[in-house]
Amino acid sequence: MITVSNVSLQFGGNTLFKNVDLKFTNGNCYGIIGANGAGKSTFLRILCGDLEPTTGEVIIPKTERISVLKQDHFAYDAYTVLDTVIMGNARLYEIMQQKDALYAKEDFSEADGELAAELEGEFAELDGWEAESNASKLIQGLGLEESLLYQQMSALTGNEKVKVLLAQALFGNPDIILLDEPTNHLDIEAIRWLEEFLAEYFGTVLVVSHDRHFLNNVCTHIVDIDYTKIKMYVGNYEFWYESSQMMQRMIKQQNKKAEEKIAELKSFIERFSANKSKSNQATSRRKLLEKLTVEELPASSRKYPFIGFTPDRELGKEILQVSDLCKTVDGVPLLHHVSFTLGRTDKVAFVSEDEHAITMLFKILMEEEQPDSGSFKWGVSTSVSYFPVDNSPLFNGCKLSILDWMRQFSANDETETYLRGFLGRMLFSGDDIFKPVEVLSGGEKVRCMFSRMMLYGSNVLVLDQPTNHLDLESITAVNNGLESFKGVVLFSSHDHEMLQTVANRVIELTPEGCIDRQGTYEEYLEFRKNKEA
Repeated sequence: MITVSNVSLQFGGNTLFKNVDLKFTNGNCYGIIGANGAGKSTFLRILCGDLEPTTGEVIIPKTERISVLKQDHFAYDAYTVLDTVIMGNARLYEIMQQKDALYAKEDFSEADGELAAELEGEFAELDGWEAESNASKLIQGLGLEESLLYQQMSALTGNEKVKVLLAQALFGNPDIILLDEPTNHLDIEAIRWLEEFLAEYFGTVLVVSHDRHFLNNVCTHIVDIDYTKIKMYVGNYEFWYESSQMMQRMIKQQNKKAEEKIAELKSFIERFSANKSKSNQATSRRKLLEKLTVEELPASSRKYPFIGFTPDRELGKEILQVSDLCKTVDGVPLLHHVSFTLGRTDKVAFVSEDEHAITMLFKILMEEEQPDSGSFKWGVSTSVSYFPVDNSPLFNGCKLSILDWMRQFSANDETETYLRGFLGRMLFSGDDIFKPVEVLSGGEKVRCMFSRMMLYGSNVLVLDQPTNHLDLESITAVNNGLESFKGVVLFSSHDHEMLQTVANRVIELTPEGCIDRQGTYEEYLEFRKNKEA
């Protein structure tokens, strides 16, 4: 259990949140949401004691153990994977080190024997005899091989380290788990395993995530950081979203009615205040007017971009034909006899256990890479816009402002007014457009990329992980834009909701070739489940 009492936090005179009073209890999972910069990760740091609030306190019973998902992927490079996972229970790891040191002593004394007995008792209470087995179950559940347990963390890839650190946070049955973006860099299978783990977890979980499907599946409550306040709502993300939208509509409707009534009363008072026969009525209406107020909607930290792709021309019958593509990189086969043909209504989600295979396929289709063998052909009516998973070549070392960066991609109109229209949709307004692109955040660069894509007017979109670095509002805008797009889409994503609502076809790239299924993403998962059974 965590009790938050009168907590406020200020940075440089700016208030992130104030007067927060909340209680987080066992058996519940709390999803923490809010716009980028609202203070989600900061709030977690206050809860785990890494950051002191300006006012108030956080109370956690001393008997309860708290576990936090670490973000430093290099902190454990000197340790094995097994040691790193077990460090999730700091006391158990400390006991193991003490035991090893004691038993290694040449002059083992009686006092050492008594201490060893105490340590052995506590070791058993903390389920130490099962520590290696439990660590193995966690990393295997997250999709890693058991043999990895005995390797050095320094030898692992970035994605493997992410999974090991997540296993560390889940290890040893902690009473409280704090997870900041736990699904980042996880594949679909690992995310599903994590959802099942948290569904059965007995303690208290607080999670920051931009994955709407994940929040819907695991959360019993939503904790919303907005208006410099933190409020808790019962239900998952979808329930919160629908409720909040309905409340906003209701307040606006009430305001509109109040404004109409105020205008009506003012008009009557102006017309009849000098009329003796109706002066009493005018006076009573003036008193009523004084009581009427328009409830102001508080300024929200949320900003909703708009993404809409309008093709400059219609597609013909022929879109794309891929024939027998093969590609090997550094001795690793990525594409093996990949063949498919796209129709003019296809929106295809590409999935693979090796995401490099999808990236390589997209690069070949965009002629950034050459296949070892095979061929592909775009239809003559197609115009293609590409969103790469790595956009750094377009920004690194670039001294241009956002406006001038956009101008270089505009073939028809280079005026500031025209370009501001596309940038404004992605929340770049005022003097923002004069900011150098090389200093932009990851999310700002992604928003620039979408402004650029909307500018092109293409009828085919190729997108490799387009929601990376985006907040929930921007992810929803991307989702809506792709759903309503009247052209062809080829895309990859970790966002389950986007995969389900956008794709009408799924192509899985495998070491043997590809599996091509018409239908939704959920139908594809059901097909794969039945196939494995």
